[in-house]
Amino acid sequence: MHAGRCLTGHDIVPVMFSPFSRKSTQSKLDLSNIQAILFDLDGTLVDVDMNRFVPIYLRRLTAYMSAHVNPADAVQSLHHAVAAMFANTDANKTLESTLLDVLESELTISAELYAACLEQLYRNDLAELRPLVIGHPLSPQLIEASLTNGWDVVLATNPIFPRVVIDARLAWGELSGEDFHHVTAYETAHFCKPSARFFEEILQQLQLPAEACLMVGNDTLHDLSASEVGMQTCLLTPWSIKRPEAHFKADWQGHHKELLALIELAGPMA
Repeated sequence: MHAGRCLTGHDIVPVMFSPFSRKSTQSKLDLSNIQAILFDLDGTLVDVDMNRFVPIYLRRLTAYMSAHVNPADAVQSLHHAVAAMFANTDANKTLESTLLDVLESELTISAELYAACLEQLYRNDLAELRPLVIGHPLSPQLIEASLTNGWDVVLATNPIFPRVVIDARLAWGELSGEDFHHVTAYETAHFCKPSARFFEEILQQLQLPAEACLMVGNDTLHDLSASEVGMQTCLLTPWSIKRPEAHFKADWQGHHKELLALIELAGPMA
């Protein structure tokens, strides 16, 4: 998506996080052969105001880069880097390396210097973002019920953040990264949603066919695109993002409580 151009400073939040729609309908879901469940994070397991989260995150990060580069230029380059991450098709190049290549090219910022700036952000400013993340009370139960069923549980968030920022959002939502068999983060992932290759990479990690996996998310494009590789999909509607360009239909949609009941009804695998 957005191939051939870079996102501007006004693009990144709308592209990643569009306005919420709260309609809820249901359709058929078959959990009889599920062996793994993939959960999106933001808007699915936790509620995050990304229209505030992203600007504060970038402002704090680029402040630590200010001794080496103008913060406004750094923000612009980070937007360009996110666009490059979304556009990446190189299976040999992690999203982190994609980002670092853009920063090196546009700002002559080295990987070591960027890592040092990130470390200062984590140590001094990350807690400022905590009030912007609110967990859903049923999210821990959704994960616990899935584990009780014997399913592999994957955190399938769009991997544009470092793992430490993902773990922080999980912790603020009363969740733990240790509960997941796999977590997508930019240090190890090579592709972003809605690319089919994002889901194919997870399937390779799990060594499972798509038909044995269920994707749960709130975004009609980024999450429901899992159907392209053959996964069943669930759309959680309390914080759903409905994108006009999306053409995917969820196999099921509804609220956390309704999905929890379905997972519990499926029961442990024999």
